Amino acid sequence: MTEQQGEYGFEKLLETLRESSFPEAEITRITQAYVFARNAHEGQLRRSGEPYIIHPVAVAQILAEMGMDGDSICAALLHDVVEDTPVTDQQVKASFGESVEQLVDGVTKIGQIPFSASQEEQQSENIRKMFLAMARDIRVIIIKLADRVHNMRTLSYMPEEKRRFKAKETLEIYAPIAHRLGIRAFKEELEDLAIRYLDPVAYEEISKTLESQVESRQAFLDSIQKEIAERVHRDVPNAHLSGRIKSVHGIYRKTYMLGRTIDEIYDIYAVRIIVDSVFECYYCLGIIHDMFNPLPGRFKDYISTPKPNMYQSLHTTVIGKAGIPFEVQIRTWEMHHTAEYGIAAHWKYKLGIEGKDKFEERLAWIRQLLENQKESDDVEEIVNVIKTDFTPDEVFAFTPKGDVISLPMGSSIVDFAYAIHSAVGSKMIGAKVDGRITTLDHKINNGEIIEILTTTNPRGPSRDWLKIAKTSSARSKIKSWFKKEKRDENIVEGRAEVEREFRRNNIVLPEKQMLEFLQKIAEKQRFSSVDDMYASIGYGGLTLTRIMPRIKEDYARLQKENGEEPKGEELPPVQPPKKVMRSPEGIIIEGIDNCLVKFSRCCDPLPGDEIIGFITRGHGVSIHTRQCPNVPKNIALCAEPERWVKAAWDQKAKSDYRVTLGVTCINRVGMLADLSTALANMHVMIHSLFTKESKDSRAVIYLTITVNSAEHLRNLSEKLKKIKGVLAVERSGL
Repeated sequence: MTEQQGEYGFEKLLETLRESSFPEAEITRITQAYVFARNAHEGQLRRSGEPYIIHPVAVAQILAEMGMDGDSICAALLHDVVEDTPVTDQQVKASFGESVEQLVDGVTKIGQIPFSASQEEQQSENIRKMFLAMARDIRVIIIKLADRVHNMRTLSYMPEEKRRFKAKETLEIYAPIAHRLGIRAFKEELEDLAIRYLDPVAYEEISKTLESQVESRQAFLDSIQKEIAERVHRDVPNAHLSGRIKSVHGIYRKTYMLGRTIDEIYDIYAVRIIVDSVFECYYCLGIIHDMFNPLPGRFKDYISTPKPNMYQSLHTTVIGKAGIPFEVQIRTWEMHHTAEYGIAAHWKYKLGIEGKDKFEERLAWIRQLLENQKESDDVEEIVNVIKTDFTPDEVFAFTPKGDVISLPMGSSIVDFAYAIHSAVGSKMIGAKVDGRITTLDHKINNGEIIEILTTTNPRGPSRDWLKIAKTSSARSKIKSWFKKEKRDENIVEGRAEVEREFRRNNIVLPEKQMLEFLQKIAEKQRFSSVDDMYASIGYGGLTLTRIMPRIKEDYARLQKENGEEPKGEELPPVQPPKKVMRSPEGIIIEGIDNCLVKFSRCCDPLPGDEIIGFITRGHGVSIHTRQCPNVPKNIALCAEPERWVKAAWDQKAKSDYRVTLGVTCINRVGMLADLSTALANMHVMIHSLFTKESKDSRAVIYLTITVNSAEHLRNLSEKLKKIKGVLAVERSGL
């Protein structure tokens, strides 16, 4: 062992390998890979000023702690030599074999990206290549995730703009992939580190809250564990118990993103019970429900219905004697290994070695994802898939035969039909939920029994289904049908959409010049002809609104070359075009397609209000009313005018919205009952209610209710004002 090997962390890596009973021959090969990488990176420094070799050694250390095999650890040590040094992939192959060379090639970032490609296109190409490599060898993504974990740990040395981009990419791409692979440790650390840089104030606030109460929280967990252990060990002596407090990102997601208080998070504490058999899991569940009062609707059986990432466990939330809710997770040791290490448990605990089909089954989703993407001509589609399909929130519904269908939260009947089979989706004419006819845009809830109604003479899907479908699989199958069956119709639809968008954006050229302009656009989007581009737009493979900003730039450049100055007048307010993908909230954002939208709580916008959007850092677009005190009167003169975007209500959207009313009234007996009765008679849902009393025999009652438009709110406000003793009804920013 040389001094340098110890300095760069390699000595610790060797200790980990020997503790894991690695054969000496493998350790020798890993040492050779280390020396090869150290020599290749000689003289290169990280932004921290440290020798570059520290990074690949740290990545190898993370993989060794996970129990990965020798090829993976060698590839981790060598993963940057081809990209950042004169070493070629052939040299890697000659020295360490084809398996290591393919892993290194899969992890290496994509090269030779066209200079004109946007940052999103470069990111999407990189992710696409990574998924192709994953389909050949899943170890590629495990190495890549370990690489991202160490880069995030040292992100503070990066410039601020780079930090924010990497943190956002981590939260939107790499953490969901870690979740889909079931690698909990990677997922939670990546999420926490990302939030640390995307929202440092919130991160610090949550961290300090957890730190300030660490002793009392730990004391509570210890007492609960002791109480449960004394009872469980009487009948299940081999049961192992442990406790955990929810991660920073887990708390952040439910407080800052979902608007809950920390007291409303029922699983901030969790006790885990690990037993030897499935029978003992259900037996322990009975003991827990006998000891504590379970919260209704908070029991989930992931043993009989595993998550898509193969996670299995029983979850139940109960309330202890102190009145504090906590979650209990019950699982077997094999389930625990899969829950902690996900797909990596295959190497660490040799799960599925005897039954290779089991391991292959866990990887089938990667090939399915790549197969779905073949129908899309949009290079950024694969990134959108990760953001939607890899969400940690899922719903489970049943077919009439009792088969369980798992889908991302927010999925519709269209997603359910195509999840059964593409033929079922294509033949669908309607659906029943729990025996009742429902619309196809119905959002699926846990436990619903859904019957898809089909016809023997299929008409095929509707184009509107692309707006309803949430999953990439359903959208891909719909696009595939239109691509194969309706090319002529697609060309007509695509041409009409291009003409509408060009008119809306004042893009006007002579016929010959327009054809040349369109041909250049088609070539940039990798189509051989304009008709091919039209067809792709028509069936939904290419989203026109996403490429319009670049088309407008090309048009402005062409006008300048022709000696004409582009028109500088402001475009008219954005109108909801017929073919634009709308957000689930029913909002159209100019120049942004299918983005995350949230309504600001300072002004509670409603349909009918004039609205505007503000691009937040890492959390989509926040919608405000134009009269909101937080919206500058003169956007052009504010600090960051580029972050304010035009927004409009989608006239076709039929959604319910929450709004808070402040009812100023005489403080009399029965006032609250009269208000509740009036709202009930108007079929208005009350979500929360609290009262502030003043000294002049008056009170203000704050009601959070559901309405469908500003007009609806005005009508019910007028009715509330007619109640005896009501002095005023106003919208509140609370």
